Parts: sequence; structure tokens; C-alpha cells
Amino acid sequence: MIKSKVLLNVKGKNINRFIKKLITKRINILSLTYINENEAELLIYKNDLETVLKIKSIYNVLEKEMFGLIKIKKTLKLNKHLIISFIICYIIFLILTHLTFDIEVVHSNKEIRNLIKEELNQNGIRKYAFKKTYKQKQQIKQKILNKHKDKIEWLEIEEKGTKYLVKIEERNLAKKNENKKPRNIIAKKDAVIKKVEVSKGDILKNENDFVKKGENIVNGEVILNEKVKGKVRSEGRVYGEVWYVIKTSYPFVYVEEKETGKKQDIYAVKFLNKNIEFTFNKFKNKKIKEQTIFQNNLIPLKFVKQHQKQTKIKKWILTFDEALINAKKLSIKKIKQNLNENEYIIRQKYLKSSMKDSKIEVEMFFAVYEDITDYKEIE
Repeated sequence: MIKSKVLLNVKGKNINRFIKKLITKRINILSLTYINENEAELLIYKNDLETVLKIKSIYNVLEKEMFGLIKIKKTLKLNKHLIISFIICYIIFLILTHLTFDIEVVHSNKEIRNLIKEELNQNGIRKYAFKKTYKQKQQIKQKILNKHKDKIEWLEIEEKGTKYLVKIEERNLAKKNENKKPRNIIAKKDAVIKKVEVSKGDILKNENDFVKKGENIVNGEVILNEKVKGKVRSEGRVYGEVWYVIKTSYPFVYVEEKETGKKQDIYAVKFLNKNIEFTFNKFKNKKIKEQTIFQNNLIPLKFVKQHQKQTKIKKWILTFDEALINAKKLSIKKIKQNLNENEYIIRQKYLKSSMKDSKIEVEMFFAVYEDITDYKEIE
């Protein structure tokens, strides 16, 4: 518990005699400062003040300042109207920021828009109602999707300040009659064929054959005695060896930003280029996801809610060899991020490197096992 303290100013002859009297009465003197031989300041507990005043006799004792709980109470009492006003304003602010003032359903079909608005209204998402939690929004979304499986393919309820933005994708029922137009299988890229898997069509190219982009690999025309007797829709996949030369640059000064796991939701005021945060725990480095609560179009003033994630910044100065290794890894990553589970790098080769603008620039060759299937309809 915070004990109340009082700072006393004591005047009179032989101050030391008065101090000894206080010690005799077992009064705790927390601090003592002599101003001159006839004046001193001492800090005591508020509980001992009454005793001090009883034994002061010829000494002039004046209360100079309060500390601890008594000072807090006094400050609260003096500013109670301001504090009450602030609390009321804060409560009103919290209520307003948790209310929904607008719902916008984004879709070109008016019937779909009206359907979704009605469903949202029945589930409590309406104007001037309190906003839903993330879990509640997900439950409402799933409920609507389950109820209208034949009409709605995808639905997202996004919160934008005091507004809900609802995005919809209408379900297009698959056509009963699938496209049956005849077609050829052609090469999507220049490549050497490595594998041909065909269920329909006449195979024109074999493994290890070189094909150019757009060249026929599987023919959809049925030819007999050099005459076209019919046409089919070629079906299958073709895999080939494709070649790439990848240019990658990597800095010698490498900066890495990592999340620490600490996060917080705060409110902030943005004015011109200043960001005033309402928090006692400011993150030095952070990632911010922000939503606008209030914005004034006349002056550059904005009130926002921020989801902050604390980060740590690490900085390394790399040697040429270290930068080269990282550039090679980045080149491989660039290739792999465009490959599916059936595709892979067959071989790779480092070609050359150079330094430019505090960076290393690297060229690498890649041979990739890749799906080169493309189609061309037969007119």
C-alpha cells in the first residue's frame, strides 16, 4: 500500500532539540534538510503529523507538500470534473468505435446484394448495431455460405473502421455440356520433351525431341491415307526440360527484421507527418496494420486504430563470398516459387558475378523439369 507522506518546514531556535524530541517519540524522519541553523525541512509519514503538531511548542511547523496516496486523492479531488468528463468522453468514444454506421455489399447483381443484406440483418450485422468479433463474423459467413451453396461461391466480411465491406463471388453452376471442341496439344515453351502422357490424340513428338513454343506435340486430327477422317479433343500432359538464365542482385549490407512475438492494439492520432500513440509501451521497431476510424478532409488529421507487432532489426556487413552464397540461394528460390509439386530443377550452374552500387549481381543457369502443356483449338 502507498503510504501518505508530508514535507514539513520547521522554524525556531535550536532545531536539533526539536529533532531529538521527534526521535524520542519514535517518529520516522524519512529525510532531513537544514536550510540554516534555525530552519529545516523534514519528510515524515502523514500518520505522525498529529503527534508532531502536539509537541511543536515554540516551533513554527508548516505543511509544505504532500506525497503518496494523500497527494493522489487531493489531485483527484481538484480535477474530478475534468476526470469525469474524460471518462465520459472515453466511454462515448468506445461505444461509437464499436458501432456499425454503414454496410456496403459489393456486387453487380442487385438481387444478390439484397439477399446478402437481408441475411446479414438477420444475423445481427446491421446499421447502428455493435460490431461482431472475428469469430462471430466467421460463423455468420459460414452460415450464409452453407444456406446459399447454389448461389454464393465466396464471401468475405471486412471491417473498415465503423463500416463493414462485404465482398461476394457468385457461384457459376458448371455447364452440363462440357466444351467438346477438338484441339491439339502444343508446346508452351521451347524445350526438350522428357515425358508425354496422352489419353486422346495422335502423338507427334517423342521423348528427347526438341520443340519450339507453339509447335504441335499431340494432334487432334485423325488422319488416314493422308486425309483427315475426324477430329478429337486431345487430352494429356507433356513435361519438358526448359532453360533459364536468372539474374539476381544481393546487398553487401544485409538488414533483417524479425518479429519478437509481442503485439498490441492501440489508438493513435496522425497529424501531418506526426504519429501520436496512446500507449505507455511504445515499440521502437514495429510492423503496423492500420484502420481509419475518423478522418477530416479539410485538415490533415486522422484518428486510427493500429495493430502493432514488435520487431528487432539486425544488420550484417557481408563479405563477397557470403553475398555470393546468398545471391545463389535467392536465385534458386526465385525458380522454385514458380514450380508446382511435379516440377523440379534438373541442374544448375553459376555463370558469373559482378559488383555494382554496394550489391553483388549474379547470373545463374537452370535446367528445369516443367509442364509445357498448352492447347490450340482446331478450327
